[in-house]
This record gives sequence, structure tokens and C-alpha cells, in this order.
Amino acid sequence: MTKEELESLLRDKIPALPKKARKVAEYLLSNMREAAFRSIGEVADELNVSKAQLVRVSRILGFKGYADLKSALQKVILEQIDPVTMLVKAKERGEGLAPSILEAEHANLDSTWRMADKEKIDAFVELVKEANNIYCMGWGISSLVAETFYMRFRVMGLPGHMIKRGSLAMMEQVRGVKQGDMVIVCELPSYVVEVTEAVTKCASQKAKIMTITDTAAAPVCSVATLQFYVSALSPTFGSSIIGPLFLAHLLTSILSVELGEAARSALEEQLKFLHDERIFHPVFGLRY
Repeated sequence: MTKEELESLLRDKIPALPKKARKVAEYLLSNMREAAFRSIGEVADELNVSKAQLVRVSRILGFKGYADLKSALQKVILEQIDPVTMLVKAKERGEGLAPSILEAEHANLDSTWRMADKEKIDAFVELVKEANNIYCMGWGISSLVAETFYMRFRVMGLPGHMIKRGSLAMMEQVRGVKQGDMVIVCELPSYVVEVTEAVTKCASQKAKIMTITDTAAAPVCSVATLQFYVSALSPTFGSSIIGPLFLAHLLTSILSVELGEAARSALEEQLKFLHDERIFHPVFGLRY
């Protein structure tokens, strides 16, 4: 069953369902990714319905039970991030691919912007101000977002540190993370076991955890102090980082203003560095 077929099934069934069953079906339609990776108990608690109600709705939809429905949801989600499936769909679009990418990225930016409310942004600023060290963590494409935070923190004179898979496993790198520290982790699909274990260890060591994910169902969210959500849909590769990078740019830009004199002093020093002709070509007089 494809994503479109499952969505069509839910839409067709919703009008005839009783109130509680309709509530479940509407949740499944709007939150496929969360439902795919959450347990039946977590979904039941979220909707304030019984597990039996979830099983009944699953059977109404034509599945053997909730486990069968969840399996179908997971298959749909995994197909969305499967590069082979995406390549086939991209070829089918042909000349229409470029406009669809443009539309998708506009949607990613708009959605990410709507989810970045002021209360969360203020909480981010306070966590950074209070942190003894700020660890930026990511795996694969997510590490590009984490590295953006790390670079911005260093430019502002903040104690930023980068954690990604390299000579040391992540579990080795987080050994020194402690109370008073902050960990910023970006985790886009597919979710990585080592990242989850490393973040969980940081939380057990009393560090504050800030997560950047595409859904609350991402495993790292279970130990988060502060959660930001981004839209990262892509018609070709698994995840787009346009939305996540925009969030990194937004948060660090606001932070630079909120830090006041400390950030201004660091940025003035950065300006001098950028004009160091031992490193950079002179800005003026070049033909680009």
C-alpha cells in the first residue's frame, strides 16, 4: 500500500466513523510518521483513548489489528526516505521535478518557521547562556546542521564542541559531558542507534538536551529538555536540510543579538580575522 492509497483509505472512512474512532483516524492521517514509530500505548495516551479503540479502528480500516496497521505505516514512511524509490518517482516527474523541488523547499521553510515559536527560541537563548559547554551532535546529513551551530558558536566566542562519527565513536566522545553542559542534536531520518545511545548517556549525566527533528517520534526526543521541529521533506534524497539550516541560522542570529556586548566583541574580532590578507584575498579589487 502506498502513502497515497493509505491516505485515501483514511479519508474515505473518516466521515462514517463514530466520534472516538474518527479522532483516531484523523490523527493517523495527520501524523503518519509519529504513529509509525510510537507504541500503541503512547498513541492511546496522546489521544486519550483505549488500546482496544486503536485495535477496533485498525480493523475497520481493513487491517488484522494495530500491529498490522503500524507495519503498513512504517512501510509507507520508509518508502518516503528510500533513495531508490525516490529516484524512480523523480524520473516519472521528468521536467516537472525542478518546480516540485522549489515548492517542497518553500513548504519546508514555511513549516519550519511556523513551528519555531518565541517561547522555544527564548528557552534556547537561556540554555546557551547558562551552559558551561555546548556540544553539537549529528550523524550523516544531520551533522551539517550540527556543524553550522558549532561554527556560529565559535565565531561568537562561545564554548562550542562538535560531535560526529570519526576516529572515536560517539559514546566515547560524550564521556566528558556533564551537568551544566548543553547538547544540541540534529536527527533526521533514518534515526541512528548510536546517536540515540549517546544522547541518552548525556541526559543521564545531567546535561540539558535540545533536539532538532522532523517529528516527536524521533527516539532522541524522549530525553529532550527542549524540542524544535523542522520540515525536511525531499522529492529526491532522504531529507532536505534547507529547513534545518534555516532554523540554525534563525536561532544563532537571534542569539547573537541577545548576547549583547559579548557577541559584539567576538564579531568585531571575527571581522578583523576576515580581513587578514595572510589568509584571505583582499575583498576589494577582486573581479568575481
